[in-house]
Amino acid sequence: MSGHVIPIGDAPLEQERTTLDAAAARMPDYMRAGTLQLQALPPLGLYVHLPWCLRKCPYCDFNSHEWRGEQPQIPERRYVQALIADLETALPFIWGRRVTSIFFGGGTPSLFSPDAVDTLLAQVRARVQLASDAEITLEANPGTFERQRFKGYAQAGVNRLSIGVQSFDDDMLRRLGRVHDAAQARAAIEEARDVLPNFNLDLMFALPGQTIDHVRAEVAKALAFQPSHLSLYQLTIEPQTPFAKRPPARLPDADLAADMQQAVADLVQAAGFDRYEVSAYARSGRACRHNRNYWDFGDYLGIGAGAHSKLSFPHRIIRQTRWRHPERYMQQAVQGAPVESEAEIGRRELPFEFLLNALRLREGFATELYTQRTGLPLSTLRRGLEQSIRLGLVTQTAERIAATPRGWDLLNEVLTLFLPPEQPHKPGPSQSGAIAV
Repeated sequence: MSGHVIPIGDAPLEQERTTLDAAAARMPDYMRAGTLQLQALPPLGLYVHLPWCLRKCPYCDFNSHEWRGEQPQIPERRYVQALIADLETALPFIWGRRVTSIFFGGGTPSLFSPDAVDTLLAQVRARVQLASDAEITLEANPGTFERQRFKGYAQAGVNRLSIGVQSFDDDMLRRLGRVHDAAQARAAIEEARDVLPNFNLDLMFALPGQTIDHVRAEVAKALAFQPSHLSLYQLTIEPQTPFAKRPPARLPDADLAADMQQAVADLVQAAGFDRYEVSAYARSGRACRHNRNYWDFGDYLGIGAGAHSKLSFPHRIIRQTRWRHPERYMQQAVQGAPVESEAEIGRRELPFEFLLNALRLREGFATELYTQRTGLPLSTLRRGLEQSIRLGLVTQTAERIAATPRGWDLLNEVLTLFLPPEQPHKPGPSQSGAIAV
């Protein structure tokens, strides 16, 4: 794109080489023999976490931080430098693999300028093999919308936007603690539609005092903008959030929330959208490729404060977590140590980990995919499958396993049938929207 490019500083080549050498020295640990036998590595996505927001929403449990620094602007340049250093550290672990999608999540990624996004994407392209048709998504908050901003992102290479509208009702937006109003949301969507017609709208339902008629009206307003994708999430009260400490009054009960979800599903599907995942609806060919990779138990490298990674090797699958606090992350990343914790997914946990993702899809998963992505035989699912099939929650054919319509509605209960016997915890709400699209 034309315009000012964020300088990334003179990261000494010797320092980059030292970081790469240190990371490469760890590769024998990842490549050593193990109990898994993966015949091929899955597709790889890149997740970039941009952690700051203007104001933390009271329902949000993501790793997001209100910007309260002495300077009016977030430390763009330092953070981009840290992201590039983080990517450098990870290169030996993904060497030779093609990146099929990039997702800028947050926080509020649209707080970052188009120039910062342009600089970062240029540095990514210089270091990894990016697919020519890669889906590159950026989350945007209407409260940070400026005219021509989306055009700048498009020029940088972003080809998909995800706009966090949540509601078109000003009163509901105030109750949710959002920084934008309905007019700002409409203005942002209209410009997005002109610049990047492949865009997603986030909406929430089961809001305080909400009725089914109100939900239908909200969805109708979203459909009028002709998005390519809709993400429709039930408001859930997550632990350690302000809403958990002070729950809003007049929240719909479970039965009403279920009725709302069914009303939403009927309306959106009647408009020609495919409900391909519990909370995701897409027009033909517009499913979120990045998130499909999550649900298909693909790999992803996460860079940025608190970002998570899942990386496969021939004999093991590992998870990593970056340092959570932005300042600590920036300090550690430029020193070549962005990862706070790392663990190998145990053979006993893999079946549950796989199903936690794959059963969210309406079509379920091909039986051969399970073996390909976990390195385990299908027999490792036998106990849970027998129970769930007997209860009418899951169906199985020679080629495919999927939740039944009743199983989809009771997905938490289905998943508990596949927990390792000694693992007591249950998964989070199946409609929590933990993966933003």
